[in-house]
Amino acid sequence: MVESKANPVRLGRGFWIVTGVYAVLAIASIVFWYKAPVYQWLNLPVAIETAARVDELSTFMFATGSALYIFVLGYIVYFAIAFRARKSDPPDAIGVQIHDNHKLELWWTIIPVLFVILLSFLSVKIWYQIMVEPQNGIVIESIGHQFYWSFRYPQVNGEVTGEMHLPVGVPVTLNLTSADVIHSFWVPAMRLKNDMVPGLVTTIRFKPTLVGRFPIVCTQFCGTSHSTMNAMVDSTKQWVVIEDQASYDKWYSGWKIKNAHVSNALVTASTGAVDLSGGVAATGQALFATKCSACHAVGPFSKVIVGPGLAGVLHDASHPNLVDGDPATPDNVAKILQNGFTGSMGQMPNATTNQLSNQDIANLVAYLNSLK
Repeated sequence: MVESKANPVRLGRGFWIVTGVYAVLAIASIVFWYKAPVYQWLNLPVAIETAARVDELSTFMFATGSALYIFVLGYIVYFAIAFRARKSDPPDAIGVQIHDNHKLELWWTIIPVLFVILLSFLSVKIWYQIMVEPQNGIVIESIGHQFYWSFRYPQVNGEVTGEMHLPVGVPVTLNLTSADVIHSFWVPAMRLKNDMVPGLVTTIRFKPTLVGRFPIVCTQFCGTSHSTMNAMVDSTKQWVVIEDQASYDKWYSGWKIKNAHVSNALVTASTGAVDLSGGVAATGQALFATKCSACHAVGPFSKVIVGPGLAGVLHDASHPNLVDGDPATPDNVAKILQNGFTGSMGQMPNATTNQLSNQDIANLVAYLNSLK
């Protein structure tokens, strides 16, 4: 049986008129998003280098999304009116059947694919700047609590509360974690937001460019007083203070003096080679359980959690090279523990992030060396 083909549908003059109207509205919406001071209306200053890149990506998505919405919704309304059921139609009448239009199918596939590729390229470029760059500068740790934030600085004992101070123009590596439940660290002026998960350290990188005082907001429901972890709601909660180098140095020195007799200082990673001669395997085993077991198993290389299994890493001849390409030797393992590594499996935190002293590294290497 041969299927009967419907006669070609003529869209008519009305279709092209409304298409022209939609095109004008789409262009107007694009111009609006690119010319209107939207972020000024929202009172969103640009506090870090990559915030402007995030704004550019958001503007692109708002502009293209608005234009697409105008056409999609507009054509739905137009076709609902132009091809509506009429009183003169018979009761068993059916709508126009359109299929096997290869040109239409080709274009509605190619255009979205090209758009997604462009959007992916722009997104990954910005993601790389935030997650990988810059590498140098100061390292700070932020810890989420119910219901406040605390910060740890190199060579400052204990935890700093009240405000997180940053020097303008200096790259920052900010390590995020939680002491209790899942929190989410967000600074609107920075356009950065990341979850804070107990037992897991996540990292964001940025360079402050604007002097000022900016609120920190928790965007993950974390308990009954979650709403108070918002400096815009409770002004006594933490703020990010970006200031000139002299002001930062004065504040930093003040906290060093204030917390001089407090324990639990943030370890500063050394830059020289670690002496492994005094490593204690038993101590390293306990340290591995608290610092490493969330990402690594004491099992074969194929037993991947986040990173590979580490049993026999220093003794198995069939074991591949380390993630940085170097042979699996005690010194090379110590180098990764000291400096960290970012690769295809993710990010291996450095000694500062993991709070490892040189003795801790020696103990961990001794423990891994004992796994045969």
